[in-house]
Amino acid sequence: FALVVSKVFFHDDVRKHGSGNLGGSNTGRVLGKKAGVAVMTLDLLKVTLVIFLAGVITDHPLAVSLGCLSAALGHCYPVFVRFRGGKAVAALYGVFFGLWVFGGYAAWIFFLPLITFLVVLRLFRIVALSSMLSAVGAVIYLFCIGAEHSISMTVLLLTILIILRHKENIRRMLHGNENKIRWM
Repeated sequence: FALVVSKVFFHDDVRKHGSGNLGGSNTGRVLGKKAGVAVMTLDLLKVTLVIFLAGVITDHPLAVSLGCLSAALGHCYPVFVRFRGGKAVAALYGVFFGLWVFGGYAAWIFFLPLITFLVVLRLFRIVALSSMLSAVGAVIYLFCIGAEHSISMTVLLLTILIILRHKENIRRMLHGNENKIRWM
């Protein structure tokens, strides 16, 4: 959605600016907060739609898990843009939102990672760190509540994917030169 929003509404290619990433964070940095929020929301909703459809077609947790993994991998490695997409954070939040709205999980499945994200962001002002720590926290939460095994494993795999996709950010954090947000 970052490419669609940047080309349709801004007549530009967000990949040519900032980090070059097709995610909500780079879109927000390059095109403004409204565009960034729009991209994050659309990316989140595409995975939520997968959970909804998996629930309509078959209510089996494994089908939901495979759908979520497929949507997240498609988000990170989209065929149409030479396999260079986002970092799966909005996709993971789409999993959380879908599990809350359509999967019968308590609202905490969505709000606990979101609160973790916002607290870490407020403390350190680093989106990548907030993203990774909120994902790790969600894995711990799911295992603590005894969530369906395939769902817990899906979130664990997506968390690993998120951490791997942030390897450059991790390197910059270790060297003390990761970009910090200025608006908080």
